[in-house]
Amino acid sequence: MIFHELPLAGAYRIEPQLIVDHRGGFARRFCAETFRAHGLESDFVQRSISYNRRAGTLRGMHFQAAPHLEAKLVRCTRGAIFDVIVDLRRSSTTFGRWYAETLTADSRVILYVPKGFAHGFQTLVDNTDVDYEISPAYVPGAERGFRFDDPGLAINWPVADAVISERDEALPPSFLETLPG
Repeated sequence: MIFHELPLAGAYRIEPQLIVDHRGGFARRFCAETFRAHGLESDFVQRSISYNRRAGTLRGMHFQAAPHLEAKLVRCTRGAIFDVIVDLRRSSTTFGRWYAETLTADSRVILYVPKGFAHGFQTLVDNTDVDYEISPAYVPGAERGFRFDDPGLAINWPVADAVISERDEALPPSFLETLPG
């Protein structure tokens, strides 16, 4: 695995190193020892899949409140997504900044999202699947979020005609409204 530091403190783009022969290929996408050596969360206890029928489907921006902060490994297993993370850690040098990257099934790239970040994505093609590994497990009542179109962030979502849930439409308009004190 090749770890690329992203412009947001503690976030990484991970490229599996594919070993190819006449049968196809093989790559590690996770190794607890390697993650620990990079100072990253290595105890992923929940795995989830998001199925998305239509291009433009937008899910986000979501996170869990302390003390249930989540680290995530995100990868697209079918189709393509515009994946967005936002640093919500007040003590961070990159607090309030966002980063986006296109993830595709063909690229096999994994995004490591540290604890204290919000996450969301928009599908770029129909029938897109997203795979998550999460630590710790989801805690009902700890979920939080803010609107994808927070004017303070001005995220450049690629598909104008977004498909959004009523729940996400009703989230607070600014990430600053979702943070404690």
